[in-house]
This record gives sequence, C-alpha cells and structure tokens, in this order.
Amino acid sequence: MPLDQPQDVPPEIASTEASAGLHALTRELNAELSHRAASDVIETALRVISPLRLVSSFGAESVALLHLAAMVDRDIPVIFIDTELLFTETLVYQQELAERLGLRNLRIIRNALIAARDPQNMLHKTNPDACCALRKSAPLQDALNGSNGWITGRKRFQSQERAALPFFEVEPETLRIKVNPLAHWSRDNVEEYITENRLPRHPLVARGYPSIGCAPCTSPVRAGEDLRAGRWRNTSKDECGIHFAGGRMIRQGAET
Repeated sequence: MPLDQPQDVPPEIASTEASAGLHALTRELNAELSHRAASDVIETALRVISPLRLVSSFGAESVALLHLAAMVDRDIPVIFIDTELLFTETLVYQQELAERLGLRNLRIIRNALIAARDPQNMLHKTNPDACCALRKSAPLQDALNGSNGWITGRKRFQSQERAALPFFEVEPETLRIKVNPLAHWSRDNVEEYITENRLPRHPLVARGYPSIGCAPCTSPVRAGEDLRAGRWRNTSKDECGIHFAGGRMIRQGAET
C-alpha cells in the first residue's frame, strides 16, 4: 500500500502496528526486487513512498545515482546540503550536473544559524563533530521533515556495517523508509556506469580526491592510502553523513 501521510512520529508515541506494517512492507519490497536493477528500485520507491526525497552530496560518486534518478523522474526532489565550506569545484559541479541531467526539483539547503554559531568559520578546528552537526546533520534532518522516505547512495562495499545493506529499510527513530538503490553495486560497477554513460566526473577526482567533503577537512589521497584517508586527516574523526541504526542517530563516513 502506498504511503501518503508523513511518518515523523516520536518513538514514544509510535504505534506498534505502524512500525510492524512498515517493516512488513520493506521485507516485501526487498524480496520482490532482490534481483532487479537500481532503476527498478527507484521506480518502485516513487510508486509506494510519498513524499520521497533523494539526498546527494554531488561528490565523487554521486553522478551515478543522480543519473539513474533523472532517467526515472526528473521531478524527484533532490536535496543538496550547502555547508558553506564546500569546495568551489563542488558548487560549480552541482550547478552544471543539475542542468545537464535536467533535475527540475533541486533543493539547496543551508543552516541559517551558521553565521551566529560559527561567525569566524573556525568551528571545524575546535570541534569538528559540532561543525558537521551544525552545517550538515541538522539542516538535513530539517529538510527530511514531512517525508516518508529518502533515497541514499549507500553501498555494501563501503563498510562492514553495510555488508548486508538492503534496498529498503526502516529508520526506527523516524519511521521513514530509507531507500538504497545502489546497495549491491561494487566500486567497479560505479566506475563502469559513469564511464559507459559518459557522465561528467567531479573535477577534484582527477586531482587525487576520491572522497570529497568540506574544503578545510578534505585533502588529496596519496598512493597506497585508503580512499577516505584525505577526510579529517591526522584526526580520529572519520564521520560525515547522518543515518539511523537501532533507533539512534549515528554518523557514518560514506557520502549519501
């Protein structure tokens, strides 16, 4: 049954029946689409989940998911969080890619509290977790309010925690359905798709940036290093995008 009412229900008042129904729906969808293409997952998600949004960082691999979504429906709402510390190349790439793919419902989100809470743009040096929360996590959750689901670019190969990532899953805290059309894709699958469809790559990829975040916290990756070694270099921090697990809000490194 299509979802047509917002499901942003606090856990303390969320009904057992609603939660059970959503989990039953995701199990049914995962079984039905277990051997189907990513585009089929997107088409099904648009049919059964409303409102539905796609979140993209317009980073190194983002073009693959954006191209797939644009082929299905160019009017799908696409959320782009402008942290106000992004590379100029990312901002230009976002504009050029949105135009090339014909994305007609791009929503650029910024946190209006940045100027007051980080007037000198130095929070990333003193408290990088707080900086990520202010500039990315908080505005992302605000942008998702009122939605029943969102599409991400997460993939199984990105971490051990995602090794069994399904196409559809339920966020216990919000009762939103999270859709992962590229869950089964390997890194080679992503590269092949970009090459075969002659899609434009983020300009920083060719300059040694396989993972791209905010400019102050991203550096080129040297030969032999992990692909994410350039993120928050020389710190213990390795977190970026925000997700839910076990009813708790958590941050995870791979781009949305």
